[in-house]
Amino acid sequence: MYEKAIDPLHGKRLDTILEELVDYYDGFEELGKQINIKCFTDNPSIKSSLKFLRKTDWARTKVESLYVYVLRQKKKQQRN
Repeated sequence: MYEKAIDPLHGKRLDTILEELVDYYDGFEELGKQINIKCFTDNPSIKSSLKFLRKTDWARTKVESLYVYVLRQKKKQQRN
């Protein structure tokens, strides 16, 4: 029997992930508290953040990890 691992990041674009996180945390200020990187705390924008995240693997990994965490939180909220 073949079981397919479900990857929540599969098929998700980085801009979509970032927009969902900004929305979930009601802006860059709260997102910057979750992940303290300059592109979220110093004059942030989606465009400048994407540029930084696309060339900085460690920061992208943090964003993706937070996104997976947020997805789990949303599922918990839906169950309650």
